[in-house]
Amino acid sequence: MANIIEIASLDAPALAPYARLTEAQLRDKANGLFIAESHKVVSHALDAGYEPVSMLMERRHIEGTGRALIERCPDTPVYTAGRDLLARLTGYEMTRGFLCAMRRKPLPAPEEVCRSARRVAVLENIVDPTNVGAIIRCAAALGFDAALLTPSCCDPLHRRSIRVSMGTVFQLPIARIGSRAADWPESGMNALRGMGFRTAAMALTDRSLAIDDPAPAAEDKLAVILGSEGDGLDARTLEQCDYTLRIPMAHGVDSLNVAAAAAVAFWTLRAR
Repeated sequence: MANIIEIASLDAPALAPYARLTEAQLRDKANGLFIAESHKVVSHALDAGYEPVSMLMERRHIEGTGRALIERCPDTPVYTAGRDLLARLTGYEMTRGFLCAMRRKPLPAPEEVCRSARRVAVLENIVDPTNVGAIIRCAAALGFDAALLTPSCCDPLHRRSIRVSMGTVFQLPIARIGSRAADWPESGMNALRGMGFRTAAMALTDRSLAIDDPAPAAEDKLAVILGSEGDGLDARTLEQCDYTLRIPMAHGVDSLNVAAAAAVAFWTLRAR
């Protein structure tokens, strides 16, 4: 039976994940939560085995788009109110009027997600959650097998990462390559080599090859490494990569957003 709870107070303790906890507080060990937005994204998370703790939705969705999820999770409390009250609660307009607090799961080891992978995306110190979500979406859509995040990279289950990825963070295998900042690049690059990957850095340097050079695309196992938009890739990473690749630019444009560059790179370097 559905557990529908009309919100009477914005101060209710059960609403803390939506109203008062920061991203850091949500993901700490005491809480171990993340927030998913929209019916489609929550469905992907449930399909991937994530456990819902509670839902928050506009009243009009109880008998609308939210009904299937409520029926799928009959024991999960569903907090509801009108749009205006919920916007005051969360501090933002809710995407499609639907949020779900869910429990995190431990990320698998890199060796597990790369066991049969031929193409992996490596995100080095990318701290913008929007870029992380967009890159993961591109990797999933364009045939990459996994994404590896360096220890200083943004949380892939940040609310904005999940939203921008359209739930593909739950569909593409993701792992951290190292647990401390000091683990990258030396230990991380060694781990990639140990798993049989050749490495291709996306960077504008004097020794960059054009991205359509046939050699990297012909590699049986290739890890494509992307860095932050501000600082780019660590010089030590560039020194250790087998290839350094660039996307030729026109009209005097110097570079692309990292997510746009990822899309071009993933399509060009996909496994044949």
